[in-house]
Amino acid sequence: MTSFAPLQTEYDVIIAGGGPAGLASALSFARSGWKTCVIEPSPIETLVNPSFDGREIALTHHSMHWLKEAGVWPYIASHAICPLKVARIESGQEGGPSLLFSPPQGQDSADALGFLVANHLIRKALYQRLCEEENVTLRAGIAVHDFKATRDDVTLNLTDSSMLKARLLVAADGRFSKLRDQAGIGAIIHDFGRNVLVCRVKHDVPHDNVALQWFDEEQTIALLPVSDEEGKDCFSSLVLTLPPGEIERLKSVSPDEFGEEVTKRTRERLGKLVLASGRITYPLKAVYAHRFHAQRFALIGDAAVGMHPITAHGFNLGLKGQETLVKSLLQGSGDPGDRRALERFSYQHRWHTAPLFAATNAIAVAYTRDEFPFLIARRIGLGLAERLTPFKKAVTRFLMDPAA
Repeated sequence: MTSFAPLQTEYDVIIAGGGPAGLASALSFARSGWKTCVIEPSPIETLVNPSFDGREIALTHHSMHWLKEAGVWPYIASHAICPLKVARIESGQEGGPSLLFSPPQGQDSADALGFLVANHLIRKALYQRLCEEENVTLRAGIAVHDFKATRDDVTLNLTDSSMLKARLLVAADGRFSKLRDQAGIGAIIHDFGRNVLVCRVKHDVPHDNVALQWFDEEQTIALLPVSDEEGKDCFSSLVLTLPPGEIERLKSVSPDEFGEEVTKRTRERLGKLVLASGRITYPLKAVYAHRFHAQRFALIGDAAVGMHPITAHGFNLGLKGQETLVKSLLQGSGDPGDRRALERFSYQHRWHTAPLFAATNAIAVAYTRDEFPFLIARRIGLGLAERLTPFKKAVTRFLMDPAA
């Protein structure tokens, strides 16, 4: 049983999108005392029991703190949480330089860079926690057809021909957001011309809680450590980036053929790899909205900033974005559509995300170009970066994002 509020026609805040960022923002708004509604196009079953989507989220300490403080953490099974002890970056050259990141040493230091949890489990935990909130209404199986914002409110027309009103509309409908387009907000879309295949693999060699990011010629590989119910470290999430045709071929070959090929591609770093889940593919496109707000309208999650998956930190930015939005509005006039508060949110979120978005895209381009100058430069760059202690400390702090 849930304690969702009954259907109404007017709300303080309506959130379009029931993904992790949308559900987290609904929880934040409801806990702040605002009457909130979530509109999710998928059937309710996708929220009650979301399917595996291949994404593994490297939760920072700040994100974990937020999930604990919001009461979400207990809904994530302990065996599904894998501490990340070391992050290792390589150029793919046999015996070449590598760049290592690990938690700082000391009596009061954390023992993990972060915590890897499957995206669908985070979404399920957020939904279960949201069921406890009486200040939230959930409408699944319908979508926002269009909306009109005025100085005083927003009117939404839904795909079931019903109409709702709110003082603020929050778009959390993904990196190709239709609501962002309807609000007249453009976006930078960086198409890397490649696709990503994600799946879980079983292996013989323990992963030792080490994440490997491997920039090889003509391919990029990530092996992220994940936990299983038995607590063994013999499963990893494989993230393989290749041209679209190669990704489609690998998706369609038999499980045995797939295992043999990815074992060769990873040079048996973790021994023989065996497919242990479905294979999910995504186009590799990064998105950055020109603005994060309009009249009584705000963007969060991938609708605002859709990151390259190289850092596995997209959810952390989405979580921080909704946190920034709610805090900005609470500091305003009390109206969730307050213009000045939305401007403050937009400025702060841009300050948090713009440098990281630019740097990540630059690195992704440099490390996926296979011309000779790029190969040499990135191998030299890894060796230099490994010896630059201030640089490593700064990146480590970003990866961990310690809780305040």
